[in-house]
Amino acid sequence: MKITKLNQCSDAEFASALATIFEHSPWVGEAVCSLRPFDTVNELHKNMCSAVDQASDDLQLALIKAHPDLAGKAALSGELTQESTSEQAGAGLDRLNAEEYEIFHQLNDQYQSKFGFPFIIAVKGHDKHSILESFKTRIENSIEVEKQTALEQIYRIAKFRLDDLVS
Repeated sequence: MKITKLNQCSDAEFASALATIFEHSPWVGEAVCSLRPFDTVNELHKNMCSAVDQASDDLQLALIKAHPDLAGKAALSGELTQESTSEQAGAGLDRLNAEEYEIFHQLNDQYQSKFGFPFIIAVKGHDKHSILESFKTRIENSIEVEKQTALEQIYRIAKFRLDDLVS
């Protein structure tokens, strides 16, 4: 879809078109609807990220928690969104052996126990090895640093998704 066409949509159509950009959080697209028209996808993305930055801590945390574990139970049972399924498959997380799944599950549990939300990384450009290294490094972060890192990764994911949807 062209950015000019997106700008011309009704509010409901605009919000619906952007509903999957931020995982299970259509409020982000709704928050920028009144800021149209956007000249570029980059401008739209910047405004969507600003909406998240300006949201309450509770809403930001809900956004973070809306993301699935990497190679987690939702992936194994086919319950991921189409976007998450594609993204995780692109990093090879759908082709882990039993031992690798176990390592991911242990790290997911450890991370979740420490921070109270799932480990989030924009997997595009990563493979299972680089993701595991990031996991091991980031688990040492403070909760404040990791919350900000999670949001930054969500912004990267959103940019990839926007670039796939809008030109």
